[in-house]
Amino acid sequence: MNYFSLGLLPTIQPINSAIAQQAGVELSVLRLDCMHPWVNGNKWFKLKYNLQEAKQRNLTTLLTFGGAYSNHIFATAAAGNLFGFRTIGMIRGEETLPLNPTLSFAVQQGMQLFYVNRDKYRERQTTALQAELQQRFGEVLIIPEGGSNLNGVRGCMEIVNTREFDTVCLACGTGTTLAGIILSLHKSQRAIGFPVLKNGRFLAPEIDNWLRNYLASGLPVADEAIASWELICDYHMGGYAKVNDELLQFSQQFTQEHDIPLDYVYTAKMFYGVMDLLKQGFFPRGDRLLLIHTGGLQGNIGMEKRLNWH
Repeated sequence: MNYFSLGLLPTIQPINSAIAQQAGVELSVLRLDCMHPWVNGNKWFKLKYNLQEAKQRNLTTLLTFGGAYSNHIFATAAAGNLFGFRTIGMIRGEETLPLNPTLSFAVQQGMQLFYVNRDKYRERQTTALQAELQQRFGEVLIIPEGGSNLNGVRGCMEIVNTREFDTVCLACGTGTTLAGIILSLHKSQRAIGFPVLKNGRFLAPEIDNWLRNYLASGLPVADEAIASWELICDYHMGGYAKVNDELLQFSQQFTQEHDIPLDYVYTAKMFYGVMDLLKQGFFPRGDRLLLIHTGGLQGNIGMEKRLNWH
């Protein structure tokens, strides 16, 4: 297996939706969740060039950061195991036994976990803590939380490689994936990000920084002209990892109707937002819409446990 592919290409699935038909809009979903059972979604694209960098630098260990239910921790542990890297995860908060399904899986994949308090975790991007980690664990490739670096942006440029769609919609956490997609689109296309955090407007300057830094980095670009983009911040449902009955009901109904499972933290919020905007006539008639399913379904197990679902 090489560092350029998991051997599976994502499929584009048309959605037969009465709401979309009424709005005069074509709806399709890019199923990144189906690429690989464990390393899928945007997480794979964010990891890809980080793995390549580790290989080029002859580093055998990856160290990264995340919360107890992190999709990124889950995917890094699996990718490390698949491609022959040792993995270390710095986890925010105290160890809780038995381990939840996310961390249990990470350990099964060979990841070594260590826990730090929230104050220490906030220092994860400082040179002081990174030097301390290198001293403690030896020469490791430190991958930021969520795979959010220029390698991550570069990988995310490979998510959408078609001009068949006018508008591309996706959920946003850090803005890294959205930045990569903006850089890959043709100037006639546009991208819409749906932040899953409260007050998501703060992401706009972050995304501008990603775009500026990437274009200045000398890394490959598809087109110097940047596609138009915007953020719609009204569908966070109370904040990161927060859900309400309306969202849960929508997710279940959507899955039953279209046979597409949604994750509650990211994709469900974006799908809910798009459907609501279609009802409002937000998208021009004739618009061809591509919704990106960014994976993360493993997180539903922990979420349902917290909600006491059976």
